[in-house]
Amino acid sequence: TINAGDYIFYTDWMWTSFVVFSVSQSTMLAVGAIYYMLFTGVPGTATYYATVMTIYTWVAKGAWFALGYPYDFVVVPVWIPSAMLLDLSYRATRRNKHAAILIGGTMVGLSLPLFNMVNLLLVRDPLEVAFKYPRPTLPAYMTPIEPQVGKFYNSPVALGSGAGAVLTVPMAALGAKLNTWTYR
Repeated sequence: TINAGDYIFYTDWMWTSFVVFSVSQSTMLAVGAIYYMLFTGVPGTATYYATVMTIYTWVAKGAWFALGYPYDFVVVPVWIPSAMLLDLSYRATRRNKHAAILIGGTMVGLSLPLFNMVNLLLVRDPLEVAFKYPRPTLPAYMTPIEPQVGKFYNSPVALGSGAGAVLTVPMAALGAKLNTWTYR
């Protein structure tokens, strides 16, 4: 499982991979959370879904820890606050599905990279852990052509939030569409 915190193990491309992981996680959260929230029609279901995803990730973290890796080897992504914003947007608009897609999807995309970076600031020195426990392989889509030094002005949170906000809205719409094959 790739987590938002795994960027620290790709030291030469960590900012690029942080953006990739943040966007993939925000879109994944948007699809699943809005699907279950609109399926039940109950605000709070998105937060429940994010809690279940967090528990799954803690199990993966425990597996790495059991293999002898340090506690900080896997940094669990922060899904729950973003899902709470999605629930809030649905509740505040009196269960308006389209507002949940537009406002909630945007809020998930904007907030998840920010919450993940705040979480990453609280763990042990990432470079120390990365050099002591390197990942065995780089994912195929992360294989570099050459190092991109200074790319995106070293602002992975801004880039992840911008890209996430754009991409989570259609993903939220997809999650909503999975509930029905007729447009209502």
